[in-house]
Amino acid sequence: MCTPQIIRDLRAAAEDLPRPGRRAFLRAAGAAAALGVAVPAVPARAADGGVVDLTHALSARTPRWPGVPPFSMVPVAWEAVGGFDQNLLAYWEHTGTHVDAPTHRRGTQSTEMLAARDLVAPLVVIDISARAGTDVDTAVTVDDIGAWESRHGRIPERAFVAMYSGWERRLEAPGAFVNLDSEGTPHAPGFAPETAEFLVRERAIVGAGVDTLSLDRAADPDFGAHTAFLDSGRYGVELLANLATVPPAGATVVVGAPKHVGGTGGPCRVLALT
Repeated sequence: MCTPQIIRDLRAAAEDLPRPGRRAFLRAAGAAAALGVAVPAVPARAADGGVVDLTHALSARTPRWPGVPPFSMVPVAWEAVGGFDQNLLAYWEHTGTHVDAPTHRRGTQSTEMLAARDLVAPLVVIDISARAGTDVDTAVTVDDIGAWESRHGRIPERAFVAMYSGWERRLEAPGAFVNLDSEGTPHAPGFAPETAEFLVRERAIVGAGVDTLSLDRAADPDFGAHTAFLDSGRYGVELLANLATVPPAGATVVVGAPKHVGGTGGPCRVLALT
């Protein structure tokens, strides 16, 4: 969605540009038309040379929190006219696979203040997909952490802990990912607040991630997991992809976080090195 001001600015800029030829115009129109259908219902599972992409492609169809406008992309320059193609992007910071900086909740660090060393970390994947298949309001518990550690050993210090709920399977059914009930409340798994506090206090993690739209259970009105993670200076990543294709332990995550001054978060490219 573009704001009226963006549309006015685009029209004004277009009037100052040389008119593109028919071929350039058709290319631009085709790109704009493809915007709403560019993403497949289920994202491709990419693994090449031990690198797994944990990022959903960003388009107007990307699931988003209720009230957030969709991502939009508008062509504003054409190779046939000036030598280069270029698009204008418009999106809210917390769109697509994205970082939550501490300032998104109650923390003090904005995106440009995230330490680079914290964006490369041991990856821990907690699989609650079997439970999430029957309980949409389930959460990662301290017992889940204990069960993971009984199989793989203690969570390493400065790790990134990700919840795998299998939620991306719902991308095939319209509305199933956001999963609103009859009163407009979303339902999806997340971290229980006490689990977030445990991971921060007892395991000294650098960040946490989920394959849903929220670090908290979507129906949780208090956002306790957000508060526990972000208020302590940790970061979060929401809407991760392909967590089923990486091992529960032993991989390394690389979070390509945004770095705009004062940002509360932003879309990112997340990779797992297996």
